[in-house]
Amino acid sequence: MNLKITAFLRLIRYKNLLVVALTQYLMRYAIISPILGINGFELQLGEFHFFLLVIATLLITAAGYVINDYFDTRTDMLNRPEKVVIGLQIPRRTAIVLHWILNFAGVLTGIYLAIHTGIPILGLAFVVVAGLLWFYSTTYNRQFLTGNLVISFLTAMVPVMVVLFEIPMLNREYGDIMKMYQTSFNYIFAWVGSFGYFAFLTNLIRELVKDMEDYEGDIEQGRRSVPIVLGISYTKMIACGLIIVTVLSLAYLYRTYLMTGFYGEIDYLSLVYFIVFLLFPMTLLFYRIIKAGTRVEYRFANRLAKLIMLLGLMYAPLVRYIIISSM
Repeated sequence: MNLKITAFLRLIRYKNLLVVALTQYLMRYAIISPILGINGFELQLGEFHFFLLVIATLLITAAGYVINDYFDTRTDMLNRPEKVVIGLQIPRRTAIVLHWILNFAGVLTGIYLAIHTGIPILGLAFVVVAGLLWFYSTTYNRQFLTGNLVISFLTAMVPVMVVLFEIPMLNREYGDIMKMYQTSFNYIFAWVGSFGYFAFLTNLIRELVKDMEDYEGDIEQGRRSVPIVLGISYTKMIACGLIIVTVLSLAYLYRTYLMTGFYGEIDYLSLVYFIVFLLFPMTLLFYRIIKAGTRVEYRFANRLAKLIMLLGLMYAPLVRYIIISSM
């Protein structure tokens, strides 16, 4: 029984799911809530219904992992046989049933939440995401660049979903006040959107590194990944170019919006965090991608990219501290 539970947790990537949940809770309590607080506003989406939003996201994400492993079993046996679960510890029929149960529960929860909050159109987002994950597993991840862009877009949507549900409710509650002062809640979307943008770029870098790591197995399975179509050297150039874009974006963000911070003084805390926890690791990632030539080296770069994604997320608690300190 314990082996089956362990296999199930590996199949749904429970560690990744914990990061997804952490992302959404940090966006709510470390970004949106304190920014609203300094302006005298309050969160409008209740605790229970926000919990449902997280649950819906986790269920659909888990379903995506299951169906991806279901269709990728042969490729994974070549690229990372030690991680294969379906067909060995969990029967294929069980996996496909599990996928549909998770998907149905996630989409149904999302639609209920959208209707309850008075924004029924947002229910379509859960249907679209579930559909994209299905087509990613069956088609997109075998095509040139398409799968990389789709999965990176969906990664960016994890933090953005929080604000998509919150802002319409804020407008409903405080719309008259915002019109009176000729302003809006777009600045909150900009904050959360910045985390989504960072997640998109860093995940796309990781996707390219992972494709280089899986080069041999993907060739044997007839895939058209970026390294197979353009070659390893050009893929390295693209990945390193994306690292440069990410660094320049952080520099622009700091110079334009964060330099004076919430104090009206230079925000040294953000500057130090960006340099130590983002610039240095990305510089190391740049170097390791250029030098990588074996699966072990690409795997190290892959893990480093995941760490950078997590470090980018963990800037959120610092934002909360800076905001509260300025009140």
